Amino acid sequence: MRPSERLKLVEAIAIELQKRWTFVEIDHYLSACRVDHGSYLHGNFGSKRVYSQAVLSKAPDDRIQAIAADLGIVQDGATVGAPEPPANWQGTNRFRLFISHISTQKLVAIRLKEALMHHGIAGFVAHEDIHPTLAWQEEIERGLRSMDAMVAVHTKGFSSSYWTQQEIGFALGRGVKVISFKFGEDPTGFIGKHQALPRLRRSAEEIAEEIDSLLAKDPRTREKLSAAKPWKSLASLEPEEDVPF
Repeated sequence: MRPSERLKLVEAIAIELQKRWTFVEIDHYLSACRVDHGSYLHGNFGSKRVYSQAVLSKAPDDRIQAIAADLGIVQDGATVGAPEPPANWQGTNRFRLFISHISTQKLVAIRLKEALMHHGIAGFVAHEDIHPTLAWQEEIERGLRSMDAMVAVHTKGFSSSYWTQQEIGFALGRGVKVISFKFGEDPTGFIGKHQALPRLRRSAEEIAEEIDSLLAKDPRTREKLSAAKPWKSLASLEPEEDVPF
């Protein structure tokens, strides 16, 4: 969600809360929505709207969208709601990581996806996760709209791929975290200024561990990742051997 869209949506939610409930009732609602308001005192704010905006300013995008959908808020002629995820993310509470890659290197992306499962992270690999009967581009767009973060696998040819550059642009436009994984090619364009994660001689499991660490440190992703950690127990078995890419 773009910053301007987020501000507009937070304001719409705050106005709706002001119309519906008292301060105490708003607090009960926010608690039910898992939004922390303990450090905000009613007396420090001039109105319920300003109070609600302050509390919601720290909530993650997916929580904001879910609240807007629950309240039936309409923007641009449509009811706001969380975007529909692709088929492999439906019904999961794991962290959603879009793995951008070129088609000729899909096995690298699949290995990384498998390793990330042990950290409560559900990867989306277009060339594996899209069922033949599903519209290819629509499923990719669902993944881009509903992802929590992206990892770009920079194998040779990545920077010249029209599709991967579109995916990077989509992620940057939404303001989600993008991790560049250098696998034979340096990142270019807008993400070239950020330090890339080098492969070196590390296995997929070691790379997945560092990705997990980077996501845990970023304020945009750490809360959602932490909430996904209980699911780690479902895939906590260690691999029989340290399989490289």
